[in-house]
Amino acid sequence: MAKKIIFFLVLFVATFAPIQPAEAANPWAAIIKAAIKKVVKAVDLMIQRRQNRVIKLQNAQKAIENTMAKLHLDEIADWVKKQRDLYREYYDELKKVKAVISYYFRIKQIAEKEALIVEQYQKAWALFRNDKHFSAKELAHMQMVYSGILEETVKNVDVLALVVKSFTTQMSDVKRLEIIDRAAKQVDKIYDELSIFNHENKMLSLSRAKDELDAKVVKELYGID
Repeated sequence: MAKKIIFFLVLFVATFAPIQPAEAANPWAAIIKAAIKKVVKAVDLMIQRRQNRVIKLQNAQKAIENTMAKLHLDEIADWVKKQRDLYREYYDELKKVKAVISYYFRIKQIAEKEALIVEQYQKAWALFRNDKHFSAKELAHMQMVYSGILEETVKNVDVLALVVKSFTTQMSDVKRLEIIDRAAKQVDKIYDELSIFNHENKMLSLSRAKDELDAKVVKELYGID
């Protein structure tokens, strides 16, 4: 019973000990969050506008098809000939708009993963910097690694902002898609590196546990099975 009381006291202190905000430890987190918020807001607005355009184009397409259905075979030939180009324009524009919307959704997914990187960093760093199993030198090294990860994330967010702006410029679809693919691969790489780094630090802390009770506290703290 006494051991259980001690365990929960240690866990409480480790979890709720006063710490400085993660942003104070590294200003990149606040910068990234603000940038991502702008990108997502811009993308959401563009998606809404493009979806409204899709609805208008689909309604126009349906109206043309309904008109064709009402005409007799001997009347439709001349009308179809006149409307064929217009119908093709509607269809081509509809395809382009849908393609752009798919770009927007992909950009938003990348931005959301970048936001997840910041969240994972803040959560892990808040725990590590209060973990007595790490020395000041090791914590300084962790902060240096995190700074590098977040700097790369900032660059990736800047790339996304550039892609969003590109929809109002003359950038080709091929070039735009190339940039989006590169940003997606980079954010996946950064997320994987962060996950591995966090996991290694958690296991290092566990390996330094002094006894069974200490190990149990570490497992609870980091969610280790």
